[in-house]
Amino acid sequence: MVLTLGLLGLDGVFRMTQHNSLSPWLPVAVFAFYAVLLARTVLYLRRARTLVGARGVTARRALTERSRAWHDIYDIRAEPVPNALAAARKWITFLYDTDGRRFVLPHLDDWQLDDPPAEVAALREAAARHRGMAWERRPEVEARIRRRAGHRKAWERAFTGGIIAFGCGFLLWVALVIITSHPPTLLLFLWMPLGSFAALAGLLHWRWSPRSPGPCGSRSVLHPASGAPGCGRHGPWVGCGAWAVSRAAQGQRA
Repeated sequence: MVLTLGLLGLDGVFRMTQHNSLSPWLPVAVFAFYAVLLARTVLYLRRARTLVGARGVTARRALTERSRAWHDIYDIRAEPVPNALAAARKWITFLYDTDGRRFVLPHLDDWQLDDPPAEVAALREAAARHRGMAWERRPEVEARIRRRAGHRKAWERAFTGGIIAFGCGFLLWVALVIITSHPPTLLLFLWMPLGSFAALAGLLHWRWSPRSPGPCGSRSVLHPASGAPGCGRHGPWVGCGAWAVSRAAQGQRA
C-alpha cells in the first residue's frame, strides 16, 4: 500500500511539472526521498534485531545501534500501543535506562511473538543474575520516565497540530486561488504550520512539566505479573525469532 501511494505521488508530481512551471528538481527530490525511504526499510528488515548477552542489550536498527550494559538498564517493558489500528502492532517492547530514557527493542512485538509480555518477563528473569540487582521500582527513575514521557507526548501533539494547520492552510489556499490571483502561499504553507507547532509545543511542555503523563500518554503502562513482561517460551537465552541471544552465560557456567 505504501509503495502504491508512493508511485501515485511520483506520478502526480511529474504531471504537475509537465503542466506547471515548477522546478525540475522537484520530481528528482521526491524520487530521492522515496528511494531513501525504501532503502531504509530494506536495511531495517535485514539488519534490525535485538541482541542480548552477558554484558547487556543491543538494539540494532537500519544504520545505527544502541547498547546498554546491564547495570545501566532500569527496566524492560512490553507496553500496549494505545488506539492501535487492526493491522498495526499491539505491543512494543522498550528498554528504559537509569536516566529515564527509552528506546525500542526491534521485533520484540506481537508481529514476531505470540505473547510479548510473557517473553519479556522470562528475559528479565534470565538476565537478573547479570544485573547484580533486583528488578525493583525506584521512585526517582519513575519520575524521570514520566517527565520524559510528558515531553515526548508534547512533541507528538505539537507535530499533529502542525499537520492539521498545514491541511487547513491548504484548504484556505484553494479557496483563495479561486477568488484572488495572489494567495499568501508562504504564510499558509510554512509560517502558519510552524507557528502552530511552536505554540503547541511550548504550551504542552509547560502544561505537562509539573505532572507528566505515563509512558503511553494518559494511560498507565500495562506491566504484567511481576512488574514486567518477558521472553521465554523457548527457555532463557534461546533465540525467539525476534531476538538473537548470546549463550555466553551458559558457556561461563559450564
